Amino acid sequence: MDTQNFNFQDPINVQSVSSDVASKTFVSKVFSWMFLGLVITGLASYLFATDASLASIIYSIAPNGRVGFAPMGWVAAFAPFALVLLMGAGFNKLSYSAMAITFIAFSLLMGMSLSSIFLVYATSSIYSVFFITAAMFGLMAVLGYTTKTDLTKFGSLLMMLLLGVIIASVVNMFMHSSGMQYIISFACVAIFTGLTAYDVQKMKNIGAQVGSNGDATVGKMAVYGALSLYLDFINLFLALLRIFGNRK
Repeated sequence: MDTQNFNFQDPINVQSVSSDVASKTFVSKVFSWMFLGLVITGLASYLFATDASLASIIYSIAPNGRVGFAPMGWVAAFAPFALVLLMGAGFNKLSYSAMAITFIAFSLLMGMSLSSIFLVYATSSIYSVFFITAAMFGLMAVLGYTTKTDLTKFGSLLMMLLLGVIIASVVNMFMHSSGMQYIISFACVAIFTGLTAYDVQKMKNIGAQVGSNGDATVGKMAVYGALSLYLDFINLFLALLRIFGNRK
């Protein structure tokens, strides 16, 4: 038999190419959902900060002129935490559509809550810090996707450090130490910068395992992955804003 007309391929190479394509497909879905969430949050934040009728839904003005949360403002402040828990604990029970709607609702409520930054910081400062955050996030995302180093142990360490930062933040709520707040903010920048690389690598590995099919479970995993990266971005942005933001 003449074998010159046959194109033999190494099965290992074929599998490697297939996994790479699956990873790219899955990661692109994750980032698409993440960007959608950020757009919704950004628009909601700006509109609820600049439109008086919308702002009145969230904020109330006391007789002494002090601005505080209206009932809906408290909902916007705490409901996102409940939705994050819902998406995590109810992953197996929620349908893909329910998962997507929950993520969109979460992004909207986060935007309503984050509209308060426009009351505290100069608008130009918010924009400049946002672009700095985007540059840092993008750099670490590329690093996480391309590095050959396994970041699993690194991610576990960062999660333990994050727990320590959360405890320190709760303690500082009673201490009201500006110095401690700066330390916590710098720690958050380091932690969420590292978590960005870790989470992107995790999404890449998940994509290689689940494949590029349109299964509903894969879709839910993409939405939940987007939530992780969204939280990395937002927390990095807020930490940088506390450090470099110009207050009004």
